[in-house]
Amino acid sequence: MTETRSVVVEREIGFPPAKVWRALTQPHFIEEWLMKNDFAAEVGRPFALRAQPHGDWNGVIDCKVLEMEPEKRLSYTWNSGNGAQRIASIVTWTLTPSSAGTLLRMEQSGFRAEQVRNFEGARYGWRNFFGKLEELLARTDG
Repeated sequence: MTETRSVVVEREIGFPPAKVWRALTQPHFIEEWLMKNDFAAEVGRPFALRAQPHGDWNGVIDCKVLEMEPEKRLSYTWNSGNGAQRIASIVTWTLTPSSAGTLLRMEQSGFRAEQVRNFEGARYGWRNFFGKLEELLARTDG
């Protein structure tokens, strides 16, 4: 079995789990902080995230909902690219109520040792996505 690495981002967010959950699972909100998508909150359902293509990448991330426990846990596959640069990973969100609102943890697991560029890109990208998610939460109701 090949050893893999994970990107983990964890933040205390000053909003209740219900509000954070909506931002993670409603397509119009996902588009605002992550990417265009056809997400539906249904275990087993495939969906795609769409970004601007660049280089030899078509901008499509193929996903499938693996697990969902409302306001607590969401997990989906995250598959993208071709050949040696193909990423076959799993993104898992965990929401834990806290005195400040929600402790939000995201783990993207499955980066192979030779995928240093992809791993570093994901580390950078998720930090930016978290910032956009927090901005969205601050300006939306509920």
